[in-house]
Amino acid sequence: MAISNRVTELLGVDVPIVQAPMGWIARRALASAVSNAGAMGIIETSSGELDNVKAEIGAMRELTDRPFGVNIAQAFVRDPHIVDFVVEQGVRFVTTSAGDPTKYTGALKAAGLTVFHVVPTLKAALKAVDAGVDGLVVEGGEGGGFKNPRDVATMVLLPLVCSKVDVPVIAAGGITDGVTMAAAFALGAEGVQMGTRMVAAAESPVHENWKNAIVGAAETDTVFLNRFASPALRALRTERTSRLEHDDVVSMMEFGTVRDLYFGGDLEASIALGGQVMGRIESVASVATIIEETMREFEACVNSLHSRYGTPPS
Repeated sequence: MAISNRVTELLGVDVPIVQAPMGWIARRALASAVSNAGAMGIIETSSGELDNVKAEIGAMRELTDRPFGVNIAQAFVRDPHIVDFVVEQGVRFVTTSAGDPTKYTGALKAAGLTVFHVVPTLKAALKAVDAGVDGLVVEGGEGGGFKNPRDVATMVLLPLVCSKVDVPVIAAGGITDGVTMAAAFALGAEGVQMGTRMVAAAESPVHENWKNAIVGAAETDTVFLNRFASPALRALRTERTSRLEHDDVVSMMEFGTVRDLYFGGDLEASIALGGQVMGRIESVASVATIIEETMREFEACVNSLHSRYGTPPS
């Protein structure tokens, strides 16, 4: 099922699904699979490994002829020439996050790129629109990763932002299938972003232990850390994160040996970021299967609602 709306037209994709830009995870294997499935694959920069990121972007061109994008995670990328770096890679779509939308939007737009900014509040959304972004990724607090300490659920934040702005919106946080995609569209979104679901995809580069932990998790198996500091984050509940859950301030040193978690499978070696939606993920599946099933279920859900509650033609 192809969809035509402002998101698909701006991004040049068939289906309005965007893969979240998770550090070390959102690289060639995962992103190319997403793009090849007709959605929008994203290459991350939050790892700060820009030389490796450049190689990943180059590899993408060998793996897909479909559109893909790059995320600029402002809190983690300190390179003052990051805009030039992204422009030089020839990508046409950028998401910016974890920072002030006025910092890079003008330069990116001047270079002809389409820019969406990730926002966790209405105030941030209005600021991004004033900065000239083409659209927004509206991210609820139930999503995984780095969050606003004052988290707001997608069910509240998404319709609020959509009622106040005219730009297209991609919903993030709690999205994992066609039912949640349909719910996001009902609340005003024109696209959705998937993070935790893509971590557990077959093409995700993380260790099987992490994927299996997501599949085995309950909806209550995340912790919200650093609520009274910054950055706050939502992560998988482990012995490490349970110990940190009640600390007022969680040092970033607690991320420990990230690679031992991501690629070695030691869930206690670092902090495994993830959203509450892991409680609804029941299997590891290929990206193509995830996107195909999401779109099939989305269409069925929309048609079912229309047949049950739509006004019959007069």
